[in-house]
Amino acid sequence: QVQLVESGGGLVQAGDSLRLSCAASGRTFRAYAMAWFRQAPGKEREMVAAISGSGGTTYEESVQGRFTISRDNAKNTVYLQMNSLKPEDTAVYYCAARLGAFNVPTSGYNYWGQGTQVTVSA
Repeated sequence: QVQLVESGGGLVQAGDSLRLSCAASGRTFRAYAMAWFRQAPGKEREMVAAISGSGGTTYEESVQGRFTISRDNAKNTVYLQMNSLKPEDTAVYYCAARLGAFNVPTSGYNYWGQGTQVTVSA
């Protein structure tokens, strides 16, 4: 019931900032929990941040204090502001959505975007 399209990835230097955007279709966006995941070559996909419909958030420890997830329900959009980027942040970043609770494993998310590449050079 939801289609997701990510944008905002690119090639940056360590210490730079990027803001990823995820545009969602549908008329019930507010009912969905949203999350950002990332996957680097040879590594498991991991959740980096998630946000509930009412604005509660959770972060992976390595990005806490540097990344901020937010949502604009009027625009059906979720954002990931990434500051102080490090080479280890390099990955494909995916937007995901689900109905209900937001703090669940990867398999609990039902809808996925196509991904956007973030590359951070040293």
